[in-house]
Amino acid sequence: MADEYDLRRFIRAQRPVYQKALGCLRKGTMEPTYMKFIFPRLAKGDGPPSRYSITSLDEARAYLSSPLLGGRYRECVGALLPLFAANVHAVFGEADARDLHASLTLFSAASPREFLLETMFEVWFDGTVDEGTMVELNRIS
Repeated sequence: MADEYDLRRFIRAQRPVYQKALGCLRKGTMEPTYMKFIFPRLAKGDGPPSRYSITSLDEARAYLSSPLLGGRYRECVGALLPLFAANVHAVFGEADARDLHASLTLFSAASPREFLLETMFEVWFDGTVDEGTMVELNRIS
């Protein structure tokens, strides 16, 4: 099967640490070094994309369509639901909370009927999407 977007890079990065990352999320913590490949974000338009950036909505759709990657993404987001009473910044820290918001915005735009993703906006982000991600998505569309 063709891998047009080299999604294998995420599988390779996640392979040795996925279970540990999921365990951290279930305990209400997150290892910052895992954020970029567990909760990938849209590449910024002001330079070359990082290794784990998503460069388009089509790539984000392919990621979510992957049984492994899409399943893991949903599993990680689902692991956050029991933490609804916690503050997102307490779980992730300031920078990683922004990154989570950006990641959820990207994947929600790629799959607008994802109830789980929409729920997280309500739980932790006052029902709002990440504006920077939306601006970038509008720019590349």
